[in-house]
Amino acid sequence: MTGLARRGLVPGLALLVAVLAIASLAAGPVRLSPSDIVAALLGRGDEAIRTIVTEIRLPRAILAVAIGGILGLSGAAMQGLLRNPLAAPSLFGAPQSAAFAAVATISLGLNDALSWGLPVAAIAGAFLSVFVLVAVAGRNASLLLLILSGLAISSLAGAGTALAMNLAPNPFAALEIAFWLLGSLEDRSMRHVALALPFIIPAALILYLQRGAFRALALGEEAAESLGVGVARLRLVVITGVALGVGAAVSVAGTIAFIGLVAPHLMRPLVGYDPARVLVPSALTGAALLLAADIAVRIIPATTNIKVGVLTAIIGVPFFLWLIVRERRSLAGGVA
Repeated sequence: MTGLARRGLVPGLALLVAVLAIASLAAGPVRLSPSDIVAALLGRGDEAIRTIVTEIRLPRAILAVAIGGILGLSGAAMQGLLRNPLAAPSLFGAPQSAAFAAVATISLGLNDALSWGLPVAAIAGAFLSVFVLVAVAGRNASLLLLILSGLAISSLAGAGTALAMNLAPNPFAALEIAFWLLGSLEDRSMRHVALALPFIIPAALILYLQRGAFRALALGEEAAESLGVGVARLRLVVITGVALGVGAAVSVAGTIAFIGLVAPHLMRPLVGYDPARVLVPSALTGAALLLAADIAVRIIPATTNIKVGVLTAIIGVPFFLWLIVRERRSLAGGVA
């Protein structure tokens, strides 16, 4: 990709996100034109349309941009920290652990769905899972070790979530928790936006400000230390940023997987293998992917609403399998 094309990539992705956000405001049982949307956002036009745009679809679009963006950025940051292209929060149990912590506090009656304690609990769960992963896998973890560690953490969090559902006070509460865990942006309000953004925005800043350290770390830990990068401090900062972002996202939207894995891989061939350059394009790609998925679940014909977390998993799992096959072929070529 030429330098001129690379410079146009970020503005192009930002424009794509803006177009998809407008499409998100227009899509639904009541189709709206761009003029209806603009009028509603300016407080003009029919009252029913204003209600649909500002109270139903606008919070959904804002959350899709914020959550997709932080998941894409978190995936790129973890790949830069661990120097492994298969690193992603969803593969290492961070969303599952955040979901378990949130569900546990709901089941125990410590928080309700609109309480500030919910994102705090989810962030604590995500922080603990990523911290345990890095502590167990070690500094120079192999791909196999990372995946096995992530599988163990995911399984433990899943078992804890199942126990919380099993101990739910009634079947309706268990069913509500099960649907919430599938991942959805449906029926979200500005209250959810207010709960998530105070954590997602600082998380994005924390991860973005480490771009220089990621570039130095790509040369190896010893080289990074010689360049003045405190690797242990960097590890703790990145874990904190990922936990803040993923925990806040899970607390308002449930588990939405594979955005953090897919987005950096789509951008890396376009921006090169510099971990600093992939951060912003990955965030914008994550936002575009989640907006597109949320629009798709609204227009796909179905007898009941498809959850956006289900759709991202259906797309993400084949992509992950393809990455494993490509990695295996690469290793086989290296051995030969």
